[in-house]
Amino acid sequence: MLFIYNPKAGKAQIKSKLSDILELLAAGGYEVTVYPTRKRGDAAELVQYRPPVYDMVMCSGGDGTLDEVVTGMIHSSFRTPIGYIPAGSTNDFGGSLNLPKNMVQAAEAALIGENFPCDIGSFNRDVFVYIAAFGLFTDVSYETGQDMKNLLGHMAYLLEGMKRLPAVRSYHMKVRTEEQVIEDDFMFGMVTNSVSVGGFKHITGSNVKLDDGVFEVTLIKKPRNAMELNNIMVSLVNRDIDTDAMHCFRTSHLEITTEEEVAWTLDGEYGGSHKEVVIDNLHQAIEIRVKKP
Repeated sequence: MLFIYNPKAGKAQIKSKLSDILELLAAGGYEVTVYPTRKRGDAAELVQYRPPVYDMVMCSGGDGTLDEVVTGMIHSSFRTPIGYIPAGSTNDFGGSLNLPKNMVQAAEAALIGENFPCDIGSFNRDVFVYIAAFGLFTDVSYETGQDMKNLLGHMAYLLEGMKRLPAVRSYHMKVRTEEQVIEDDFMFGMVTNSVSVGGFKHITGSNVKLDDGVFEVTLIKKPRNAMELNNIMVSLVNRDIDTDAMHCFRTSHLEITTEEEVAWTLDGEYGGSHKEVVIDNLHQAIEIRVKKP
């Protein structure tokens, strides 16, 4: 087993649990190679170029760490199951998979659980696990310091995001899917494969399935005033869709073009600025170990 962990994720709680986790993995019959990440991109490179001696890749960290491991797996020449021990500030995807919050129990679930074939997103030449987003609040996660995330949790994102409200802007976009073409000004958009985003459950829609081959897409138009903006945010959190203010639909493929470069976030990390974006659902592209029902 190749075991990759982010020592700074969440409240660095992996440090106090590492010995118990490694003992559990060894008792499960695995010869374990341990690698703590040191910088961004470490996990992706390590997984992509790993030798074919490993039967499983286990990772512990936040959604960003999982994103790197999955990216490396997609770009590698062969696939193996991925075990995930959530240890970040929000762990949206771990929650969507119903993984235990207790780290040792999550490791045990990966050992004795079953493989779940999971959809993954292709974003131009990049990969994302559960969300690609632009606009309002999307740069909060990668601009909010780790210490602030650890101290405040979800509130860190909200407090940082509230600072941006006076500077809300929108982007004129043409969005093409196999079913429709939409052209409008949007201040926020997200393409998701997750039950929650930013710790908020059901914000992505109802009856979300992680292996159905489609994404849930939410595009929010530019509000005319502060009151309308507030109503939009309330509608989004409650998933009370007002079609005059937003577009919500499911699709496996979409193309987005803009007149100016738009910054995107992929699984909470900066995904570059783009005028043209092509997003595809890679149906059941990887296998993640989950608890048996």
